[in-house]
Amino acid sequence: EFIKACGAQVVIGLGGGSSMDVAKMSAAMTANPGTVADYWGVDRLPRRGLPVIAIPTTAGTSSEISPAAVFIDPETQAKRGVNTSLLLPAVAILDPELTLGLPPHLTAFTGMDALTHAIEAYTSPRASLLTDGTAERGIRLIGEFLRRAYARGQDLEARTGMLAGCFFAGMALAEVNVGAVHGLAQALGGCFRVGHGLANALFLPYVMAFNRIACREKYARVASLLGEPVEGLSLDDASEMGVEAVRRLTQDLGIPQHLREIGVPRELLDAVAKSCIETQQRVLLNNARSVTLEQARAILEEAW
Repeated sequence: EFIKACGAQVVIGLGGGSSMDVAKMSAAMTANPGTVADYWGVDRLPRRGLPVIAIPTTAGTSSEISPAAVFIDPETQAKRGVNTSLLLPAVAILDPELTLGLPPHLTAFTGMDALTHAIEAYTSPRASLLTDGTAERGIRLIGEFLRRAYARGQDLEARTGMLAGCFFAGMALAEVNVGAVHGLAQALGGCFRVGHGLANALFLPYVMAFNRIACREKYARVASLLGEPVEGLSLDDASEMGVEAVRRLTQDLGIPQHLREIGVPRELLDAVAKSCIETQQRVLLNNARSVTLEQARAILEEAW
């Protein structure tokens, strides 16, 4: 209503993923009735709203090139999304200098979010030669530059590399979506208000370990892209190295390794698993391996 009242002709989203998602959805609601909750799901928004200029100040979410906006559903307390090409920003401006002041912990969380996008898109059942190419480029760039950006925030080359890696990961994500890491992270974020990047970073090694039997070739390639020496290894050993390379990266970045470290009570795990299965089927169906309620609960237990 404020946007309509001031006669705006364009909406600028400057900030992280949440800021850009609010800008995208606010612009859309200038041309559509009701509330955001009326449009949960895919292609339910009937009309395009005002044009959006998206300017990220983190290298993580790829909201600036994403057709989705994610919010907490007040009814279910789970994160849900509106997904339609009508939400794509008209312009995305990627300026690495805007990320120079990002604190180390946010650099780590958002950078791991971008890596999660790339790996989940790479191992999606819907992956293609096109998405494999962009996902691989994203994984390689993030593996090369994330530690440097975390260790020295004013390293412009590292920040540029991370923004490029996030961009390529976002290109893959926009085509094939994400998987169980995001399903668990979004369910946890609704139940316990854990930041999205932190939740993805924490869950990624555990879900990769669960998924590994379904995508050993891809995980072996992930190990290579992250700089691990896989030549001469069996496929099984090389794929395990991919999982461990990601786990070591999270450790180097100071990411908590267990849910209990961030205050999640064990008695909440059943509710998170149930919410994941009930509210996140769209991304779970895109996971490399099928996930049941019992398996979701087991992953959470392992991560706790």
